[in-house]
Amino acid sequence: MLKKENLKKYFKPNNFFNRDLNWVEFNRKVLDEALNQELPLLERIKFISIFFSNLDEFYMIRVSGLKEQLRADISEPAIDGLTPLQALSAIEKEIKPMLKKVYKNWEEVVTPELDKENISITQLDKISKSEKKHLRDYFNKEIYPVLTPLAFDPGRPFPYISNLSLSLAILVKKKNGEKHFARVKIPGILPRLLNVDEIIQPRRKKINANVEAKFIWLEDLIEDNLETLFPGMEVVEAYRFRITRNTDLEIQEDEADDLLEFIEENIKQRKFGSVVRLEVEKNMPQYMVDTLTENLEINKYDIHTIDGPLGLSKIISLYDLPCPQLKEKPYHAVMTPLFDEEESFYSILKKQDVLLHHPYESFVPVIDFIKNAAQDPDVLAIKQTLYRVGPDSPIVKYLIEAAERQKQVAVLVELKARFDEENNIFWAKELEKAGVHVVYGLVGLKTHSKMTLVVRKEQEGVKRYVHLSTGNYNPTTAKFYTDLGLFTTDEKICADVSEVFNYLTGYSEQSDYRKLLVAPINMRAKFLELVNREIECHKRHNNGHLIFKMNSLVDPVLIASFYEASHAGVKIDLIVRGVCCLVPQVPGLSENIKVRSIVGRFLEHSRAYYFHNNGREEIYLGSADLMQRNLDRRVEIFFPVDSKEIRDRIKSTILDYALKDNVKSSILLPTGKYISNNPVFDEEKINLQEWLMNHYLTSDKH
Repeated sequence: MLKKENLKKYFKPNNFFNRDLNWVEFNRKVLDEALNQELPLLERIKFISIFFSNLDEFYMIRVSGLKEQLRADISEPAIDGLTPLQALSAIEKEIKPMLKKVYKNWEEVVTPELDKENISITQLDKISKSEKKHLRDYFNKEIYPVLTPLAFDPGRPFPYISNLSLSLAILVKKKNGEKHFARVKIPGILPRLLNVDEIIQPRRKKINANVEAKFIWLEDLIEDNLETLFPGMEVVEAYRFRITRNTDLEIQEDEADDLLEFIEENIKQRKFGSVVRLEVEKNMPQYMVDTLTENLEINKYDIHTIDGPLGLSKIISLYDLPCPQLKEKPYHAVMTPLFDEEESFYSILKKQDVLLHHPYESFVPVIDFIKNAAQDPDVLAIKQTLYRVGPDSPIVKYLIEAAERQKQVAVLVELKARFDEENNIFWAKELEKAGVHVVYGLVGLKTHSKMTLVVRKEQEGVKRYVHLSTGNYNPTTAKFYTDLGLFTTDEKICADVSEVFNYLTGYSEQSDYRKLLVAPINMRAKFLELVNREIECHKRHNNGHLIFKMNSLVDPVLIASFYEASHAGVKIDLIVRGVCCLVPQVPGLSENIKVRSIVGRFLEHSRAYYFHNNGREEIYLGSADLMQRNLDRRVEIFFPVDSKEIRDRIKSTILDYALKDNVKSSILLPTGKYISNNPVFDEEKINLQEWLMNHYLTSDKH
C-alpha cells in the first residue's frame, strides 16, 4: 500500500522542479504563442496581454511570498533544494531576458504589422497640428479634471502609490530655481490607448481597410500637457514608473467574528501591501530611481528597467477592434441536442447522465437548469456552491428568484476566491437580502468544489438532481475555458452531494462517501489507493496506464506515488497546463512518465483522471489539481463517470487527442525546459482544440 512514510525515499531535491521556476516556463509557453507568426495579429496581441497579466499576478502572489520569507529570515530550502533567495535570483535570471524578447517583438514586429493594417500607435510629435488641438481640448475636458498632481517635499510626505498603477515621476522647477519631485498617477478608469479618430469624430468607430485607426498612449498625452498641472513652474523632465504590491491576503479566520466583514477589511488593507516590483522606463535618471527606491523601501533587485511601454497587459483593448481578418475564426458553442427537444430536464436526466464539454458545447443548459428549478413549482430546494460567478450572474439572479418563490435556497459563496472577493461579497449580500441561506465556508478551508443540488417533489416521491463541474458557474469564462460538467440522478452521488452540503452548512463529521472523493476528508488517501491499484494491476497483467489531465501538479506525496508506479512499469501520461514539479523521463525514476502541456486558443481548465484498471476503466472528474492546497486546505470533490458511453467519449476525444496534439503541445524535459512537440516527417498535424471544435460542429449528435 502506498503511504507517505514509504514514499519519502523519493523526497530528494533532484526529484522535484521548483514550483515558481516551472511556472516561469509555463508563462514562456504563453510568450511563444505571442511570438507565433502563424497566429493572426490580434491573437498574438492577446497573448502578449495574457503574458503580462500572468506576470503581474505572479509577482503579487508568488514572488511577494518569497520576499516575505526573506524578511522573516527563512533560509530553509524547499523540497526542490532552493532557498527563497536562490529561487528569487533564479526567477529574475529567467524573466528579464523574456521581457527583452517580448518588448523587442512589440517594437520590431507587432507595431509595424499594425501599421500595415492601418492601425497605428503613434507619438504626439508625429500627428498634425489639427489633431493635436483636438487632443488638447479632449485633455482639458476629459482628463485634466481627473488628475491629481502630488508633491513631495518636507511638508508633504511621499505619496501613496497604488498597486499596478502607472505613474509619472516629474521634476519641476520654481522661478527661484528650486527643484521638486512630483508624481502624477495615470488614471486607471481611462483607456490606456486613446483612439485619435474617435476623439476627433466620436461617431466614426468602424475600422476597416479604408479607415485609419490611430492610437496614442494616455500617458503621452498627459505628459505633453503637464504644464497645465504645474502653472508658473517649469517641467524639467518626466518619466514613467509602475509598482507591484504584495496582494496575498493574510486571513486569520479563527479570529474573525464575522467573516464577511473581516474579508471586506482585508481587501481594504490589500492595497497597502509592501512593494515587490518597481518597473521604470529605460531613460529614467538615477536620482529618480534612487528617490523611488528609498521611499518605496525596496532594493535594486526589485527594479525592472523596461525598454518600451509599461503595463502592456492593457493592450488587450486592441482585441476589441472590429477586424475579423486579424483574429481566429469565431467559434460558437453548439447546443446539446438532448436539450433542444421539448422534453423536460427532469425526464431527460432520469433516463441518462449528460456530459457537457465547454466551450465547445453551450453553457446555456446549466443556466436553464437553475432557471427551471427556480420557476418549477415542484422544486422544493436548491443548493449550490459559488466560487467565481462573474459580475452580472444570471445564475445568482435565478437563485434570488427561487428564494422569492419560497423555495429553500442554500448557497455557499466562497469569499476567499482570490481577486474575486469584492464581487462575491456583493452577491452574498444580494442573496441574503432575498432570504437565501448564505454560508461562507469552513474555517481554514476554501470551498472550491463546483456543485448544484436540486430537490424536487414528484409522484414517486422526492427526487434529487445534481450538476457537478470542473469549472465555475460563470457564463463568461465558460466561453473560453475548457471544462466538463455532468448532470446525474445517480442516487449514491446525489446522497454524497447532500452530505457534502451538510458538511458545508452545518455540523458533520462524515468520513466516508459512497462514490465521491472529498478533500480534505478522503481524497488524498483514496487517490493513493487508486494509484496503488494500478500498480498491482500492472504486476498481474502488464497493462497499467494512467492518464491525468490537470492545471497543476505540485503535491510531493502524489508525485512520489507516480515515481513508484513508473518504477513498477506503469505507463503514465500527464497533461499539465501549468505548474509541474515532477521530473519526467529520468532513468530509474520516471522513465515511464511523459509530461506535456497544451497552451492554445482556450484555457485548458478541465481536470480528468483516468485509470486503466486492467480494462475496467475508471475516470474521475473534478475541481481539484494535485496540489497540497487542493488536497489539504480546500473542500474539493472528484466524481466518477459511471456511464460507459460518457467515459469512452472523454477517453477517445479529450484525453487521446490531447496525447496526439503535435501543434499546441510541448513536452517537459528532465532539465525543466519544454520543447515543442512538432510533427515528425509527414505525420498528420493535430491541434486538440481545433480538432474538438470541428468534432462538435460536425458530429451527428449535434
